[in-house]
Amino acid sequence: MSGGGGSPSGPDSRVETISRLAQWRIDTFGPCSYRRSDPFKLGIWNWYLSVEKSRSVYVRLFPEPGRLAKEQPPLARFVLRVSWVGPPRRSSVSPGLLLQVLCYTSPIVFEQLLRSSDDFVWQVDVMSHGRFTIDVEFLDLKIATNNGTESSSSIWPNEGMVQGVASKSTLGCLSRMLTESIHTDVTINTTDGVLKAHKSVLAACSPVFESMFIHDLKEKESSTIDIGDMCVESCSALLGFVYGTIRQEQFWKHRLALLAAANKYGLGEVKACCEESLLEDISSGNVLERLHVAWLYQLERLKKGCLAYLFVFGKIYDVRDEISGFFHHADRELTLEMFQEVLSVWKPI
Repeated sequence: MSGGGGSPSGPDSRVETISRLAQWRIDTFGPCSYRRSDPFKLGIWNWYLSVEKSRSVYVRLFPEPGRLAKEQPPLARFVLRVSWVGPPRRSSVSPGLLLQVLCYTSPIVFEQLLRSSDDFVWQVDVMSHGRFTIDVEFLDLKIATNNGTESSSSIWPNEGMVQGVASKSTLGCLSRMLTESIHTDVTINTTDGVLKAHKSVLAACSPVFESMFIHDLKEKESSTIDIGDMCVESCSALLGFVYGTIRQEQFWKHRLALLAAANKYGLGEVKACCEESLLEDISSGNVLERLHVAWLYQLERLKKGCLAYLFVFGKIYDVRDEISGFFHHADRELTLEMFQEVLSVWKPI
């Protein structure tokens, strides 16, 4: 029997698909002894069907050869049906099959891994020479793990798609709530302006804000928060982060102010994001400022990055004019740690 090779595409090599069903209609087998369909996609894989005629007729179903089928072979349960026209209408139905597979003639269940065209071959005992149809209905599709020895999760339902749509919908609603001031119930006073927000949203993201609204503090009684160390533009960026509407350039411009606010109000994700961003563009012009920020807000990764930039990569020479003033104002423990870094890098060989 032939393997995964195939004849060129013909007028009846197309496979129609809907939902989990694929249907290949072949008008005539003709003089050929082998026919292969065009590829069709179900799940994450492209599939082929093929028919081979010798003494019997053999039907194959297999994923498109390649990296995906090798690294993420399908574990599928399906029903295969071959039917042909002419009175009376007849059909031959394979038992449901599991690919890593469970191939079964009820009630026995067999298992096999489906990687190539040799993994599933079904012999059809009776076959007409005229027009016929092959139906493949997938009951389940999984990605085989560890050669099938471990349980796999079904790709249906598509949890990623559902979560993605739900997240997008939620962010859209939050965005409207903020930008259109829908049922806002708290006023934020900044150094140069006023913003409106929602107590529930602020409390959900910050334990500090939550405490303000739970206990009998002035913020609860007046529904007003005074943020006297942020301008309205920076505070708007903070709300944008909380509500999921912040733009990249807005974050980049206000990340130091966002870091200070994140530290003050217990916004862990904002703080981590700011640290990651500040690590990305350390330079001779900002390394000492970044080192001070790292020390001030206990950002270990940023501190190590700055120290490595200065001493491991030798950029301390580029800031020699500024280093004296930095040591004059730096915390004693930070200064000691810098000298320890010097000794560890420049220790005698």
